[in-house]
Amino acid sequence: MRLPSMSQPFLLAPIAECPPGPPGAQVRLAVLGARGVGKSAMIVRFLTKRFIGDYEPNTGNLYSRLVHLDGDHVAVQIQDTPGCIQVQEDCVQVLDSLSRCVKWAEGFLLVYSITDYSSYQSVQPLHQHIRKVHPDARTPIIIVGNKADLLHARQVQAKEGLQLADELGSLFLEISTSEDSQGVCDVFQYLCKEVSKLQHAGSMDRRRSSIIPRPKSPNMQDLKRRFKQALSSKVK
Repeated sequence: MRLPSMSQPFLLAPIAECPPGPPGAQVRLAVLGARGVGKSAMIVRFLTKRFIGDYEPNTGNLYSRLVHLDGDHVAVQIQDTPGCIQVQEDCVQVLDSLSRCVKWAEGFLLVYSITDYSSYQSVQPLHQHIRKVHPDARTPIIIVGNKADLLHARQVQAKEGLQLADELGSLFLEISTSEDSQGVCDVFQYLCKEVSKLQHAGSMDRRRSSIIPRPKSPNMQDLKRRFKQALSSKVK
């Protein structure tokens, strides 16, 4: 499998799709996987509830939306990525632009198609690449088997996806972007919540580390006692 050629540079440039929201939480997500697994369709399904089956090969769009999450409005940015990886002999070749995306994001969806076994094989090296950039095991990564409605063309069994997720310590779900809007929404909502939890834990850790213990006030009586003892020892 060869790397697809890029007609345009892959940039993290936000698309003006919503007015700036109030200051507050911001969640950065990235959707990664081989070409043709339905990454763009998943993102658009989540943001608009519409399903669009055919997309031009993308060079990486960044979608911005205000999402209602547990009673709060959260500014969510979702990076769509081209299928720009090469898997050969347990080695993954990733474009520099995709590496920059991995550094930028806080939570990840690794998507494969249940009708394409090679897309399933690309999940593990992508996961390894993410863990190199984000060694903190708390960084949320969800493995998604898409196109679950195409059972007649299935090449990857659900138990294989589950086994891989268990080995990698990630959550696994099978969904149908075309038929199950709620399932797609649940995946993104869950990932947003996990990133928010991690952000909150990080802010608490920073607060604790920034607190300098206040020195105790000197006990004047104790100081006087020590001073008298020092004087008496000199007199002797």
